[in-house]
Amino acid sequence: MTPPLLEADALTKHFPGRRGLLDMLRRRERPVVRAVEALSLDVRAGETLGIVGESGCGKSTLARCLVRLHRPDAGVLRFRGTDVDALSEADRRRFNRQVQMVFQDPYSSLNPRMTVRAVLAEALAVHKVVPPDQIEGRVAALLDLVHLSRDAAERYPHEFSGGQRQRIGIARALAVEPSVLIADEPVSALDVSVQAQIVNLFLELQERLGLTLVFITHDLRLVRHLAHRVAVMYLGRIVETGPTAELFAAPRHPYTQGLLRAVPQMAAGQGRVRRAAAITGGLPSPLAPPPGCSFHPRCPIAEPACSTAVPALAARGGAWPVACRLAG
Repeated sequence: MTPPLLEADALTKHFPGRRGLLDMLRRRERPVVRAVEALSLDVRAGETLGIVGESGCGKSTLARCLVRLHRPDAGVLRFRGTDVDALSEADRRRFNRQVQMVFQDPYSSLNPRMTVRAVLAEALAVHKVVPPDQIEGRVAALLDLVHLSRDAAERYPHEFSGGQRQRIGIARALAVEPSVLIADEPVSALDVSVQAQIVNLFLELQERLGLTLVFITHDLRLVRHLAHRVAVMYLGRIVETGPTAELFAAPRHPYTQGLLRAVPQMAAGQGRVRRAAAITGGLPSPLAPPPGCSFHPRCPIAEPACSTAVPALAARGGAWPVACRLAG
């Protein structure tokens, strides 16, 4: 089997929480937000890995760890089999070019004082992607690639719609010729019709450029449409990962089953949207995650033993990996 292109091994990222005045007076330790906890996953060349989960489960923190905008507190991130922390400065710059990110909010991620030409030219010049005399032609080619007219180069971000701004963000990421795109909720702020256009653009670019894509979202319908594999994330950990079609047909983790039951569907013969009852309870705080399996307070099949030990993400019963001792 081909080794992973990008691999996270027991990746952990914590952030210091806030202390109130009473906590400081009583000299209590600063609380810790456990955003990503001993998380392992791999991404293979040319595939689309969808990462799904509720808001607040650590998906965006994971995305920033994968592109090294956050440095993990523990664990190893490998690119082409090499520990990213062990790279030389020159190799680190090459890694930064190879693994790029498309952000959720296309407006705040673009400099409002720079024209589109300046935004794209800056990326090309800083990373020396092409000689200076070829930058103009490369900017035009990038706009063609994301289906924007070439006169867009002279305009500013506020002059575009949300979908057009996201296309500019994608063009900026592609400017440095990456092999991996990490897309963090790239369509959540867009209208449904525009979402479809952007998703189809990702599919087109992947086929045309041979990109590897990590697509992070809370919308399972999008993942089903574009991902080869799915990783389900809950409270900083991956709880299930497997081929998209098989996982959607027969989810094994109770959390995945609950997410799929909550996906809106058309009621047969009634022409209206039907939505099943969502998972009971709310997402626990990452400041104080439950002991053992973090999903057990909301799990309909939990047993007493579920609150004592963290289940490993492992293949059980010959199927894809799942972090549940009761799976199957």
